[in-house]
Amino acid sequence: MNRLALSLFVTALLLGVSYGMHGPALPLFVKNEIGATYTDLGLIGAINFLPYMVIPIFVGILLDRINNRYLLVLGVLLNTVSLYLTSIANTVQEMLIYRAMVGIAHAFIWPTAESLLSADKGSRVHHISWYAMFFAVGFMAGPLVGSIILEIFENDYRLLFQLTAYVMGTMVISSLMTGRQADRTKSGGLNLKSFGHIVRFPVVVTLLLFSTSAFGIILTVYPAFLNDRGMDEIAVLILYFIFGITRVGALLVSEYLARRSVQIFVSSTVLITIGMGISAVGSTFVEFAIALLMLGFGFSMMYPLALEIILQGTRKKTSGRMIGAFEAIFGIGWTIGPTVTGYAILVGDSATPYWIFCILGAAASVLSVIYRKRLSIHASSK
Repeated sequence: MNRLALSLFVTALLLGVSYGMHGPALPLFVKNEIGATYTDLGLIGAINFLPYMVIPIFVGILLDRINNRYLLVLGVLLNTVSLYLTSIANTVQEMLIYRAMVGIAHAFIWPTAESLLSADKGSRVHHISWYAMFFAVGFMAGPLVGSIILEIFENDYRLLFQLTAYVMGTMVISSLMTGRQADRTKSGGLNLKSFGHIVRFPVVVTLLLFSTSAFGIILTVYPAFLNDRGMDEIAVLILYFIFGITRVGALLVSEYLARRSVQIFVSSTVLITIGMGISAVGSTFVEFAIALLMLGFGFSMMYPLALEIILQGTRKKTSGRMIGAFEAIFGIGWTIGPTVTGYAILVGDSATPYWIFCILGAAASVLSVIYRKRLSIHASSK
């Protein structure tokens, strides 16, 4: 394993720990201490991911033009500052600003790391899967660390966020260890038309939008939903630990599953559909644990395969731009999910968004079967 990959894996691990420590607790903090409604939670979640719809496109341009290490460090520093500011927030308006900063930060971190790990086509699936796996390991451990901190300090959310910012700050060291970028291709002017090429993968994009929209709900609103269904703060964090375990397991075998990309896309969509359905009717710890097990496998198996399919059909000199477009798709989905949730609860109840995505998942499952030939990974002729 080379130094670049190792330093990026450490970065992903610390990012996962940081996000796992504060992510599931954040909706509980905003709901119980700031007094946010479900509509507010949906808006905060949407604003969190809104920058991710646009900024990765411009980051993708920069990936082909300047040293990627600078972009990575910039993202880490911005994320650290935003987490500290979150710890001193007192209003929903402040939370909207600080979570938007988090979205901007991640728009620099993820595309940059994926670009650095995609330089070697032969090890691309392996390295990107492991990067995501290290993040998932951190995200798995983070809730346990967060639950211990909340238990010791009597549910002091603000202290938890400050400690999370400290963990995030240590990522600067691992980011700097990535060294100079050895192979950077300048791709000419700032031509945004190349991003439109991602529409050549309509089935992959459609399934990604469904998956990321559902994932956006799990990341932003689901903890508050669990709390309303009788799960206390510690139970919520333990459930997200279980969610993390399944994500790690799925990513560990994703390289081998790449040989069966069609079956994996279909099964991932089905698992997400069932997980959302169980969430809609669930009322016990065991039921929500089963739902998160299915969701964890479903979300994690789809991600590296989707990126590989897209990069296999992309010229190397524009791969940075395509990675930016790929991440922008995530931003769109992550924004749609919380937005739909906020409005759906207004016209229904807290379970309505999960029923909606269960129905959409059934339709997406049928789509993945009908157009299964377009989900195969083929050697690129570019």
